[in-house]
Amino acid sequence: MDLAATARERGIKYFLIAFADLFGTLRAKLVPAAAIAQMQRDGAGFAGFAAWLDMTPADPDILAIPDPDSLVQLPWKPEVGWVAADPWMAGKPVEQAPRLVLKRAIAAAAAQGLSMQTGVECEFFLIAPDGTAISDPADRQAKPCYDQSALMRRYDVIAEICDAMLALGWHPYQNDHEDANGQFEMNWQYAPALITADRHAFFKFMVKSIAEKHGLRATFMPKPFIDLTGSGCHAHVSLWRGDENVFADADGDLGLSALAYQFLGGVLGHAEALCALTNPTVNSYKRINAATTTSGATWSPNTVTYGGNNRTHMIRIPDAGRFEFRLADGAANPYLLQAGLLAAGLDGLARKSDPGTRLDIDMYTAGHTVTDVRRLPLNLLDALRAFEGDATLREALGAPFADAYVKLKTQDWNAYARHLTPWERETTLDC
Repeated sequence: MDLAATARERGIKYFLIAFADLFGTLRAKLVPAAAIAQMQRDGAGFAGFAAWLDMTPADPDILAIPDPDSLVQLPWKPEVGWVAADPWMAGKPVEQAPRLVLKRAIAAAAAQGLSMQTGVECEFFLIAPDGTAISDPADRQAKPCYDQSALMRRYDVIAEICDAMLALGWHPYQNDHEDANGQFEMNWQYAPALITADRHAFFKFMVKSIAEKHGLRATFMPKPFIDLTGSGCHAHVSLWRGDENVFADADGDLGLSALAYQFLGGVLGHAEALCALTNPTVNSYKRINAATTTSGATWSPNTVTYGGNNRTHMIRIPDAGRFEFRLADGAANPYLLQAGLLAAGLDGLARKSDPGTRLDIDMYTAGHTVTDVRRLPLNLLDALRAFEGDATLREALGAPFADAYVKLKTQDWNAYARHLTPWERETTLDC
């Protein structure tokens, strides 16, 4: 696609050339359409050290090369086109860049004639602009999930976002009020992993932008309110060979093939390390290791288990031909979520991993009766150590990425650890 010609055809005046850094933050340049031909050829320049990348001020410019296939014309500002970009430096791809890490995993699958398709369920809160409370004081039910009145009080915001997805051809199919007061979820059709990741990245930007238009603030923070259910980012996963879903088997247990269970086994096998990617903040571990919330359940896992159509496990099998990965949260980097899942699953195929017998129990009430299951990490540092020690994922995702990610995320943990909290003072000042 010639972006300059597309700009003339669609009335685009400016392009946002954007890439996601290691922390999932979108970094962008606003480029006039008159200059987009040069940017499509040479890339837009960035200083890598100024973003969350493991670089120094002495490093040469990153050149972000836009991928024209990812072009999205902003529905709320159609004179602007957003395009995902791949960072290059000194004539080579930046191997630590998350979108390129995902492309590496996709290429590994393609070498086996396989492709992963996924759909993500992005939960978010609509909150007051100062971040201290939910935006709707009337949203007070103890069990607010699917609350029709609370949903309709935010109709203008939700409908504008859904209308935008319809216009973009994402095929959204349902929107609801989620299990926490002030929390919502919007679903759109599954797609190949890179397309889903690009849409996921744009979706977060779009939700925040449209919320601001309405005088509100949107947050994907995993646990913004300690007594309310946290925000997950569940991923529905299937693997394809051409037009054939190789996870589907009418004669298989719960409609899944032996290959699907091997892939699932790989995800289970690397679960602790995956946490570093899918639950990437200090706050993430207040969701997956939470006490019971005001609604009566956390709806998040804390053990490395799988079950049938049972939402108390890390992996749920809701239907034939796919499984739902329930571990990831709203802070997950859209590209690393997909890359980690695919790399772990491919390792499961290579090893013919056995996921073991599924558990058809309520893990929230009967989990203590099972003594041989692994528990998920209790904090970000434990997850980072698990990721650092997972040689298979390190090789699959690339050592330049793994080293950079662990380094910067450990710095993030250390910055958190240097903070003295009110709880510490209250409980230990007189020790």
